[in-house]
Amino acid sequence: MRRTVLIVEDDSAIRQGLAAALRAGGYDTLEAADGHAGRERALRGRYDLLLLDLMLPGVDGLAILREVRRARPTAAVIIVTARAAEDERVEGLSVGADDYIAKPFGARELLARVAAVLRRSPERPLDVAEIPFPGGVIDLARRELRRTGKKPSATPLTEREAAILRYLAMHPGRAVSRDEMLSRVWGLDTRGLETRTVDMHVTRLREKLRAAGAGGLLRTARGQGYVYAGSPP
Repeated sequence: MRRTVLIVEDDSAIRQGLAAALRAGGYDTLEAADGHAGRERALRGRYDLLLLDLMLPGVDGLAILREVRRARPTAAVIIVTARAAEDERVEGLSVGADDYIAKPFGARELLARVAAVLRRSPERPLDVAEIPFPGGVIDLARRELRRTGKKPSATPLTEREAAILRYLAMHPGRAVSRDEMLSRVWGLDTRGLETRTVDMHVTRLREKLRAAGAGGLLRTARGQGYVYAGSPP
């Protein structure tokens, strides 16, 4: 099965060169030419690896990377930087990129780095696109909680609510602490941080789940955090 690489790069010559090299290497490609389109495709699209330029018009690459890491923690990401931009590379890796490739580069280096990151990615928990429950399904890509049957209905989820569900469902049966949620879903440094934001978001999410008949999906592990108690997606 061919893997798909999403290329977010505003320089058309570089973008076309990347796409040609990847297709020659056996990959399918998707493309976005600016930060706005790149952000939308990176958060909503279906791909196996994101190749992300950091200097983009509209929305910069680091902002996109932060959002991707919150919404799609398992996504494989390689950042593209200028060769002299060491600070960019360091910041990109610290935000959560799997690797970087510095301009200019050759097709062989590109393909080697893509293959290496994709080899590592199966070691992570699998991403989750949908969560079924009796009488309906939670579509995380559309951020929608849908009931089926004689009286179908749809309840929208916020981006954060969908990210919470995705992260918990990726770790079924394990108590996920509030600090872990703040770090992996919110992208925050929890040292010295005291906040009830996780509990507030989970409370509102549970209200929506209960109204749809899916209240049993999340439970509280006293003193430990929250647990996804549904069947593994």
